[in-house]
Amino acid sequence: MAKRRCTHAGSWYSAHGATLSKELDAWLDKVPDNIRDVGSLPQPNARAIVAPHAGYAYSGPAAAWAYKSLDLSKAKRIFLLGPSHHFYLSDCALSQCTHYSTPLGDLLVDTKTVAELHKTGKFGKMSKSVDEDEHSLEMHLPYIFKILSKNFPPNELPPLVPILVGNTNPAKEREYGDILASYLEDESNVFVVSSDFCHWGLRFSYTYYLPAAKSAPSEGVNLRSRDKPTGSTIYDSIERIDRLAMNSIESGSHDTFINNLQGTGNTICGRHPIGIVMCALENLKRALKLNSLTTDFKFIRYERSSQCTEVSDSSVSYASAFARVECEDVAAQFEDDIGTKPRVPAASQTNASTMGLAS
Repeated sequence: MAKRRCTHAGSWYSAHGATLSKELDAWLDKVPDNIRDVGSLPQPNARAIVAPHAGYAYSGPAAAWAYKSLDLSKAKRIFLLGPSHHFYLSDCALSQCTHYSTPLGDLLVDTKTVAELHKTGKFGKMSKSVDEDEHSLEMHLPYIFKILSKNFPPNELPPLVPILVGNTNPAKEREYGDILASYLEDESNVFVVSSDFCHWGLRFSYTYYLPAAKSAPSEGVNLRSRDKPTGSTIYDSIERIDRLAMNSIESGSHDTFINNLQGTGNTICGRHPIGIVMCALENLKRALKLNSLTTDFKFIRYERSSQCTEVSDSSVSYASAFARVECEDVAAQFEDDIGTKPRVPAASQTNASTMGLAS
């Protein structure tokens, strides 16, 4: 048995199980049971979410909105996709661990599904040290354990399929989206996408400023250390940049999202896992003739670590979203109409570089 330690417990979040459990419950309880223009939570068939991964003092409250939206009524496994912050990858990597530890208890890894993905030839394997160094996956584990514990007996928690996502280009994101679409089609699979949004400030080498009078993402300017913008505040500009990105994600078009990022350079650290899941959703829409209301992401919470007023300031943004994926009902209706149930095409099996990963 190879167990991944919860290496960020005690610094990024509480290592004391009882304390952590109370914090998670408190954040979840603060999320309304009913959201205007959305409806009651959890949302029926909400099987994919985007949620932040910063220290819980900063992102814990925002992440609760995504987790309270999740429909786990049919869940049998949880796919967890997060960006690689410390180890360079151009592809995706799978965990070699069998268990992921949290201060609340251990989560099993679905080693069978991990093996299936590895057989496609598109996924490498991350070492245990790379796995334990990365926070983008770990920061979701306590929330996943907590929300599963509210829906399943202790010995029947659905297992994890952790996927570390590297610096993938748009073509690779479409390729991974093709592979994962068949899993997303299965109503027993839930997808958690780990991402913070804009990292703004000189320490992040990102000081893009988009005045209120400018609407096009590319019409902003990069502020220098002595610049003092007039008109809208820096924090309003940051929110404007993030809202443009969220709108592009909500459009359901991967190309629209890519174009937005190219226009603003927004430092969304989970842009690649977001892109992969967007591609998987687009694949489902094409193959199963789903409508946008069924599969596109809907953002329900936006926060920032601080409000920047000077170029010397810095902040990180946190956003939560869910996507309802109702493949079975639509496919059944399609089958009634034409007599054949559509299926997402199986991904081709070809070899892929592991960029220094164990194969």
